[in-house]
Formats: sequence, C-alpha cells, structure tokens
Amino acid sequence: MASGFPGRVPVLGGTVVRLEPLSMRHVSELAEAAEEDRSSYGFTPVPPATGMDAYVSDKLDRPELIAFAQVRVADGRAVGHTALLHPQPWPGRDRLRAVEIGWTWLAASAQGTGINVEAKKLLFGYAFETLGVARVELKTDARNERSRRAIERLGAHFEGVLRSYSESWVAGEEGELRDTAVFSVIAAEWPSVETAMANRLAEAVQP
Repeated sequence: MASGFPGRVPVLGGTVVRLEPLSMRHVSELAEAAEEDRSSYGFTPVPPATGMDAYVSDKLDRPELIAFAQVRVADGRAVGHTALLHPQPWPGRDRLRAVEIGWTWLAASAQGTGINVEAKKLLFGYAFETLGVARVELKTDARNERSRRAIERLGAHFEGVLRSYSESWVAGEEGELRDTAVFSVIAAEWPSVETAMANRLAEAVQP
C-alpha cells in the first residue's frame, strides 16, 4: 500500500447500489444520469453529458483517488459517482490513518431512494474494515445546507468550518475559494454509525 491506496479495488455490493471501480464503459450511462435534472448540483461539480468523457478520464488519472460508479441494482445502470480520496498515511508506517469520501453525485431519479445511504455505508465499511483507517472525513461547501443535513443524518460529527479552504464549484465563482464544513466518523464510532445507517436504509427502501 505504501502511503496511498491499494492497487486493486473490489466491487462493493449492496442491496440497492453496487459500487464498481470507475471505468470508461460507465461514461454513456453517467452522461445520461447527469442530464436528468441538474437543479440539485449548484454546489457540486457534475459535468454535462458532453464533458463526461473528460470527467471520467480525469478521475482515472488521479492516483490519490479510488473512483466508483454508483450502479443502481434494480436496473444495472450507472446513476452517479463517488470516491475515496486524500489517503493520509501514518507517519513511518505502511498503513493509512485517514481517508475522505467525496466527489459524490447522483442522478435525480436516484436521489432519496436509499442509494446514497448504502453507498456511504459501503465506503465507510471498506475504509474502516479493509483499509483499517482510524478516521473518515467528509467535506462540503459551508453554504450547502442540503448536503450538510445529509451528512449529519449519516451520523458524522460536525467539526467546524475551514475558512477560504478550497475551490468553489458555484457558477460565477470560478477561481474563488469557499468556506468548507468538515465532518468525520472515527473508528470507535463506526459500529453505532453502521447500525444507524442500516436502519435508515431499511426505512428508505421499505414498500
């Protein structure tokens, strides 16, 4: 593993979503997914259909990223993207101490269906149980109340706001910095967070 991610990443399978390592074969379905309804992407960098090829290529070229296509189990279609990023090694050890979950988006038809909850559950599980990290981070634009509420509902702990921390993805703010809200789950909290996520998933998918 050295100081980064392992070279080979498995498919992470769930009941409503399957996280497949991202590849160019996902481009056409992700392009369709991104164009369903773009009204919820105000703070999120989601390319239009014409830019999906370059978007996927960029993610595949980043060694600090494990990129996944979010594949809806019901129809086998790629309906979004998510990733593990920023691997942080233990000083002097061949292990990771922390990772971040990010670059997450879903097609409008996949939102509110349990896919986001289960995808996060799969990513947290892989990070804590396979990679053995002590901490998983999530970040969002501090103004994005919808995203902040969703992260809090996952059971993540709000740690504060880092001012002028990272690039803004809001239209018209190109080249500007945003304030970033930071959340985390640590290893000791994972069993209770996992239980809470399982309960939320069950509620989301009940008939």
